[in-house]
Formats: sequence, C-alpha cells, structure tokens
Amino acid sequence: MHPDLAGIDSWIFDLDNSLYPHSCNLFELIDIRMGEYIQRLLEVDATEARRVQKGFFHEHGTTLAGLMAHHGVDPHEFLEFVHDIDLARVTADPGLVAALDRLPGRKFVFTNASEGYARRVLDRLGLANAFDGMHDIHAMAYVPKPDPSGYRAICDLHGISPTRALFADDMVRNLAPAKAIGMTTLWVDNGSEQGPVDRDADFVDHRAADVAGWLEQVLGEEVA
Repeated sequence: MHPDLAGIDSWIFDLDNSLYPHSCNLFELIDIRMGEYIQRLLEVDATEARRVQKGFFHEHGTTLAGLMAHHGVDPHEFLEFVHDIDLARVTADPGLVAALDRLPGRKFVFTNASEGYARRVLDRLGLANAFDGMHDIHAMAYVPKPDPSGYRAICDLHGISPTRALFADDMVRNLAPAKAIGMTTLWVDNGSEQGPVDRDADFVDHRAADVAGWLEQVLGEEVA
C-alpha cells in the first residue's frame, strides 16, 4: 500500500461513472425513462416533460425531490421505473475486480441511486460480492449527495471513522463534504463533469482517470 494511504481502513465508492466508465452513459437511458414517467404522470408531451424535469432538478437538486414535493410521487415507484434500463453497456472489468479484492479493509458503495439498481450494475461489473455495505438514496431519506447528512449517516451506520476513510466520486462537488468531516478524497476525473470545474480544489487529495488503474498504482505489485 502507498504510504499516504496506509491508515485507510474504509474505502467508499460512488457507483455511476466511477466504478464503470463514463462512456457507458447509463444516465442517457435513465434520463429517457424520467421523461417518460413525467409525460405519463402529468399527461404532457416530451418537450414539457423535459422542462419540468430539468426545472425540478435545478430547484430541488434531483428530479425526484421535485416530483415528491409538488406531486406526491412515491419514490419507490419512481426509482423502480427510471432504473429499469438495459445494462448491456456495462461489462465486467477484471482489473477492477482484482484490485478491489486486494484492497485491505472494508469497502462500501455510496450512491444517489437505489440499492436494487446499484446491485444490478455491480453484478454486471463482476462486483456482486466485492462490498461490505451500501448507502443508497433511500437510506439518505431522498436527500442526495452532496448534502452533508448522507456522509455522516453512512459513517454512523457502518461505524466508519472519517479520518480513516477514503471517498471516491466522479463529481468534484461531492468530495467537499467528505473532506470536511476528515475523509481522504479521490476525484475520478473521467470526463463526466459538466460545466466549470475547480480542478485545483483543496478538498481533492487524489485524482485519477479510473479507479482500477489508480488502485493498481497505489497497491503496488502483488507479492507472491
């Protein structure tokens, strides 16, 4: 293990665009499903549905939060519908599987998606049994990252000491609350960020294009 990370005993990973390449673009498929849901719910056309969808996203942080606040939408029903997508774009990454297997300590997934969807994605990646726990949008009471409450909650629930934990995410803004409570941070800089990005933010400790390559680097060569 790289000396700078020798004290880490809990490794926390975002799921989408972090544990699989941004090029898979699963959000494209989820975005389509969100539009279809809103069209059906409000009996509007695709153009109006997109206006509503993006308006709620900017006003409430997520489309789901806006739909819950304004239309009393059942989050379980919504998430089940929008996450019902074809995952053929996601394939197993043997390098990531091997690196996580070598990684000492406990491993967790911290995602704004639902656990059911996350487990389907992990299964496609060959990581169905790679993690010790998961913290999803239901566990966050539908208040997504980067709200600080979710970061405290995952630590409390799983007995994680923030100063001995590393959190990896493809969105820079999601790293700030982790660093604020003492976590080491890894920015998965793979092109998924949209708009202006503070590439020199002081809450980013490490930066890599993909998790597998970074883990292989910090773990060093395996000793026979």
